[in-house]
Amino acid sequence: MDQLGLLIDNENVGATGDASFERLNPISGEVATRASAATVEDAQRAADSAAAAFPEWSALAPRERRKILNKAADHLEARGSEFVEAMGAEIGATAGWAMFNVMLGAEMLREAAALVTQISGEIVPSNRPGSMAMAIRQPVGVVLAMAPWNAPVILGVRSLATPLACGNTVVMKTSELCPRTHRLIVETLVEAGLPKGALNAVSNAPDDAADIVEALIAHPAVRRINFTGSTRVGRIIGETAGRHLKPALLELGGKAPFIVLDDADLDEAVAAAAFGAYMNQGQICMSTERLVVMESVADAFVEKLASKAATLIAGDPKRSDTPLGSLVDTSAARRIEQLVRDAISKGAVLAAGGRLEGTIMDATLLDKVTPSMRIYGEESFGPVTTVVRVGSVDEAVRVANDTEYGLSSAVFGRDTNRAMAVAKRIESGICHINGPTVHDEAQMPFGGVKASGYGRFGGKWGVAEFTELRWITIQDGPIHYPI
Repeated sequence: MDQLGLLIDNENVGATGDASFERLNPISGEVATRASAATVEDAQRAADSAAAAFPEWSALAPRERRKILNKAADHLEARGSEFVEAMGAEIGATAGWAMFNVMLGAEMLREAAALVTQISGEIVPSNRPGSMAMAIRQPVGVVLAMAPWNAPVILGVRSLATPLACGNTVVMKTSELCPRTHRLIVETLVEAGLPKGALNAVSNAPDDAADIVEALIAHPAVRRINFTGSTRVGRIIGETAGRHLKPALLELGGKAPFIVLDDADLDEAVAAAAFGAYMNQGQICMSTERLVVMESVADAFVEKLASKAATLIAGDPKRSDTPLGSLVDTSAARRIEQLVRDAISKGAVLAAGGRLEGTIMDATLLDKVTPSMRIYGEESFGPVTTVVRVGSVDEAVRVANDTEYGLSSAVFGRDTNRAMAVAKRIESGICHINGPTVHDEAQMPFGGVKASGYGRFGGKWGVAEFTELRWITIQDGPIHYPI
């Protein structure tokens, strides 16, 4: 098996001492990828390269940046089969999920390409005679990008597309769980014509992650950090960035509530809940983890959803004969199994699923979940969703907000004005009325509140995150000074 190197100055290079690490297939245990394990010195070299490339890339005409990003989108789509193979081997993803990643990743590159002429400023009226005051946005320098394994193409592209469109250069620290998948993204951009050093990729052994990230955040040329991943790690990154007075965009964990009001279309609600809860084995930050259902419709809703869940069987994605694939590793499987067992031992009803063989777990539904159960508050990040029954709209809102997280949410009800009133009371960055909690579009403001992080990816909101807002004046005529 060929070893993936680091990508520095558009060249494939080995790590210092030729150190490497292996990512194993979660189902077979075979080596899926062997990649170079960067040292702190290697990471600093990547940041130096990005810093050296910044003057050229930031000065490039917008149309030239647009051409490269659009060409990269074409390359990404053309290499779809490689992404399917890499995601299946590294994280046990189904072919359908991999191709959805490629499709949305290409959209994000094209959306970023369209932003290059939307990085605008404004003239601000000044009280000083003869002074023209401008608020302008400029690229910041080097951006450190970190994306997770669960939607590796979507989130990998998102971490670097808008920063590049804004004229920044990027160092991408690839995920230890999918280094080959992330490296493929970087290759599509280099193939599209990125100049030397504009995008560098650093892979690292899992035990070295903390040192590598701290060194990159501390590097003088790194001016922005974006991270998508767990709240636990996000807190560390936010604290580290804060010590260096560097802004960080953090999109972290979730425990998305899905409120079913008593006037909801239950068939539509079931379809959306099943998709939101079980797509990609529930390993999505927006996954529907909590179904908050009004008691008057709870029995009918649970019966319908249990029937749907029973059809969502998991299997080895190599066979392509099941709707669900594998969990990311055995530790995730064990943790989810413990959450399910704890809930059942405390009175939850297993309405569907529950089968777990290695890292293969069928869609599972737990009814009558209460706050005494761990799964009520802990993010499961697996093919498990829970039903909490409530007696009123006010109780539904209280339960929906009874979490440290606040990323995505949903409300189902035929009276859209009533549903909107409920949506406004939910503490989340995103809420969908009569739609699933899992929904992403390249141009939308994507991000959360509370322990789900801060800042927004997407469209003009992403431009604000990855540019520096400056006040510049031009004086035409004399100024009277008091001294």
